[in-house]
Amino acid sequence: MNGAGTDARRTGDARRAQVCRDVFLVSNSVDELGGVTSWSHQMARLFLARGHRVHLVGIAPSEVPQDLGGEPPYPMTTLYGTRPPPAGPERGLRGLLDPAVRHRRRVREAGMREQVDRLSALFRTARPGGVVIVTQVWAMEWVRSADTGGLTVIGMSHESYDYSRGSSRFGRILRYYPDADRLLLLTREDADRWIRRGLDNVGCMPNPLPFMPEVASQRTEKVVISIGRLHDQKGIDMLLDTWAQTAPRFPGWRLRIYGSGEDEEMLKARCTALGLDAGVDWMGRTDDVPGALRGGSVFVQSSRGEGFPLALMEAMATAVPCVAFDCAPGVREIVRDGEDGLLATPGNTTELARQLGVLMADQELRDRMGVLARQNVRRYSTAEIVRRWEDLFAFLER
Repeated sequence: MNGAGTDARRTGDARRAQVCRDVFLVSNSVDELGGVTSWSHQMARLFLARGHRVHLVGIAPSEVPQDLGGEPPYPMTTLYGTRPPPAGPERGLRGLLDPAVRHRRRVREAGMREQVDRLSALFRTARPGGVVIVTQVWAMEWVRSADTGGLTVIGMSHESYDYSRGSSRFGRILRYYPDADRLLLLTREDADRWIRRGLDNVGCMPNPLPFMPEVASQRTEKVVISIGRLHDQKGIDMLLDTWAQTAPRFPGWRLRIYGSGEDEEMLKARCTALGLDAGVDWMGRTDDVPGALRGGSVFVQSSRGEGFPLALMEAMATAVPCVAFDCAPGVREIVRDGEDGLLATPGNTTELARQLGVLMADQELRDRMGVLARQNVRRYSTAEIVRRWEDLFAFLER
């Protein structure tokens, strides 16, 4: 039985490797700061290594670019030279008849037709079996208008159902995604909730492990690490409130916050107002995430909303146990509460502080959870996730 199973897997691997596809990854931007960009470039390299041709497409230039670490080994195209104007309000007859609104809409529609034509021309270069993966909801508006004849179109949402429901992206998914060959969510729980909304093309696909460093953290430094954009979604304001409750009980411990973003000035002012400056280090952006994580003993995530957070996976791969708000199915799928990390009720800074304190006070517990975290997160290995993607390509092509 084991030999037959191994032979079947090898046959499947060989069959997938023989089908070299053209894969277009279409995002809001090819280099905007954030996890979706990191995911897109990681998947592009993984697909490239499997023999596929990859092309990254961005709708518009990024407002806050991300360092891509050099020139990528695949082409990238950005459709617009500047961000397209918004459609503008269309509330009531007055809005429809307003000359300024009508002019703005005409300009936007003319520009959109031009860029949709460019996108269609790119898609027509694909060989049979080509795939378009739309990584973000905004970008799907252009893809759905383009000529995708003969291509498989897969739309994605990299956030939880609940977080999406609080934004305009929720309505866009209901409007733009039903005609896609597949809508992929990051967890089965989120996929099931979209199915209950009446979508019948829904599946799930977790993110792959960003890296597995050879050298893990020893968890001996009195340092708690946070890595993420300084933006409302990441809840750094709540992290500071949490640290204000935690720091007095653990003298000598420091909070290192890695990241940059539009809320940086406001957050630093809040840190000062809370009297935390002596114990908080603002590290800025880092190009060495494993190195940053090796310098810490606990990782903390205080996000208001997430999808399938890469930062938690990175910390676990470096053997750093995580404490996080249980703000999305992806968080509780990655972190096994009480086994390889600890979770807290979303927004409850007192509970987050208590969970942080549990790990900060107990070296033996940190070590046990850190070792288990590094072991458990291997279930998201790149080989396993790429296999699932290629199986999906083959299934949708039937």
